[in-house]
Amino acid sequence: MSERAVGTAVLEKPGPAPLPPRPRGPRAALAVPLGLVRTARPRQWVKNVLVVAAPAAAGRLGSWDAAGRLALVFGLFTAAAAAVYLVNDARDAPADRAHPVKRRRPVAAGTVPVPVAYAAGIALGLGAAAAGAALCNPMTAALLAAYLLMQLAYCVRLKHVLVVDLAVVTTGFLMRAMIGGVALGIPLSRWFLITTGFGALFMVAAKRYSEALRMEGAHGATRALLTQYTPGYLRFVWQLAAGVAVLGYCLWALESGGVAAGALLPWRQLSMIAFILAVLRYAVFADRGAAGEPEDVVLGDRPLAVIGLVWAAMYGMAVTDL
Repeated sequence: MSERAVGTAVLEKPGPAPLPPRPRGPRAALAVPLGLVRTARPRQWVKNVLVVAAPAAAGRLGSWDAAGRLALVFGLFTAAAAAVYLVNDARDAPADRAHPVKRRRPVAAGTVPVPVAYAAGIALGLGAAAAGAALCNPMTAALLAAYLLMQLAYCVRLKHVLVVDLAVVTTGFLMRAMIGGVALGIPLSRWFLITTGFGALFMVAAKRYSEALRMEGAHGATRALLTQYTPGYLRFVWQLAAGVAVLGYCLWALESGGVAAGALLPWRQLSMIAFILAVLRYAVFADRGAAGEPEDVVLGDRPLAVIGLVWAAMYGMAVTDL
């Protein structure tokens, strides 16, 4: 090969990998249902475990009635989130086809027709809202409906508005954490809301920062705002959010006073150590630009998982006054 040919081969970038062939025969009948399930993002359902956050903080997980209500809320929130994913992928299909990874999504790849994705998303959303109104208290149903409306507005318009897009995604996490307490009639403290809200903003901004670093200098990004945010700004946001979350948690832990009656140690105050260590460990991935999906970071890093378990044990002992 000539020197010029070698230089050309080095400069040329390989195109995106070809899409897998569409299934035929008996598999074709299952292609659309399986594609709908994939579009609903089963891996993302773990985020809805946040519905137990408020009841756990209040020590209200010890009854079958509470467990049943939380299971119902988890299912409804999962259906609502799946509805949003379906509508979002149907709307973004043309842009996703230009992305090297997202082009493999079932709707973008043509496995699930766009009208089918819209129909399934609308049906799931209306079903979740109707079930929430029929089976839950009015506040829970209102919060679920507000989540659906906010996320649909995000799909249509708000994801293109600077800063507002971060606030909407963060609020989605906060609503998950709130709805369990609302369903059980548990008052939500200001410290719980501050810590959860800014903790969610920390993870959301860290994810955007990682995406911005990966896409820096690249063209054709489907998340248009990544070209308008600078990595420096996103870094500032996740650092600020991490600081406020730690401050809120510490103030909440110290507000409760010293050792509870019957407890051996001030577990609530000691849990601050594990909480701060968890934030610092997560910040390592954020600083490297490796903080993608929060569930992948938390479940994929063993030291972070161990710190989380230690925090949960300390917090559990604080709640039970051990």
